[in-house]
Amino acid sequence: MLYYLKSICWASLLLFGPGLGFGELRSAEVYMLWKGDALVASADSLVQLVEPADGLVLDSVPEVLEVEPLAQAPDTPADSEVQVNDYVHSPHKATVYAAVFPGAGQIYNKKYWKLPVLYGGIGGLVYAISFNSNYYNKYRSAYRDFLIRDPGNTSYAEFIPPQLTLDDVHGQYAEWFQRSLQNKRRYYKRSRDLSYIIMVGLYVVSIIDASVDAHFYDFDISDDLSFSLEPAVLSPFDERGSALGLQMRIQF
Repeated sequence: MLYYLKSICWASLLLFGPGLGFGELRSAEVYMLWKGDALVASADSLVQLVEPADGLVLDSVPEVLEVEPLAQAPDTPADSEVQVNDYVHSPHKATVYAAVFPGAGQIYNKKYWKLPVLYGGIGGLVYAISFNSNYYNKYRSAYRDFLIRDPGNTSYAEFIPPQLTLDDVHGQYAEWFQRSLQNKRRYYKRSRDLSYIIMVGLYVVSIIDASVDAHFYDFDISDDLSFSLEPAVLSPFDERGSALGLQMRIQF
């Protein structure tokens, strides 16, 4: 008698289970019975109820049913398939690195091909600054000594043209030689200052480049992005006929 009562209870559960809060019973070859992630039932097996409906207590499972472990909920990726990317490329770090040491931001962004360009420019500018500073100092001293005309200080003698002598530049060519020394002094001073300005500009550009590269580090341009320019037949505004033209197409 007790066996038949249990069978009737289980038959009622299968027939009226959706009304008791267990979801719907799916037929065909595979039966799925859900209350959230509570249980899974198939045609040949039934997972033991973890959270029975309110007011329903199941103290046993009929002998015709085989108890199996709780199956994994559908659409839930396995733990091995879950990939977590903890690395975050920081534009702030790239900017700070580039500001502290030129080229460090490019190294952080893994743009190593820019390092020869950057250091080549820095090396060229350092040479330009040294070269112009050296000649500026020489012409400045020569110009000063020529104005003083101190016989013990004739640093300007090395700049006298081969066809002229010291007496010539002190005589009829004095004004021309003084103006030449002054122009050379100004030229090398201007070149030296310009080299310093370019050096600072290169330093600033390297910082901006590192920051922009860091912002676009994870930026992915799809292969579907395309631009095409092709001929097309244009629809006329009136009925006099069609016209030929060019069509620009951008695909994202």
